[in-house]
Amino acid sequence: MRLIQEIDQTCCPPVVGSALSEPEAERLAQALRVIADPARLRLVSLVAASQGGESCVCDLTDLLGLGQPTVSHHLKVLTDAGILHREKRGRWAYYRIEPEPLELLRGALDPGASVPRRSTDRR
Repeated sequence: MRLIQEIDQTCCPPVVGSALSEPEAERLAQALRVIADPARLRLVSLVAASQGGESCVCDLTDLLGLGQPTVSHHLKVLTDAGILHREKRGRWAYYRIEPEPLELLRGALDPGASVPRRSTDRR
């Protein structure tokens, strides 16, 4: 079973500005794999663009044109990584974007951004 990289401060050091250590590069690559799937990218964009900033899984399945088990799998990966927040209401689950993980990924790839390192990070 493959573990999902949670997207947090430790996963996403800036790529430019200093050389990444092997562990830093591996953590960042794992975090980027979470979002580097066409269905997941569409899910993030659909949730972000939805009215009220949240979407029901029932609506996302129709919009993506994928089966419910496939959509649920992708939503779980995004939720486990911290990109989406899941809230159960009755028999349906609603999802909304958690902006911080996406900002961390953006900051890792943007030479002008400054993503602070934790004091325990080593170069």
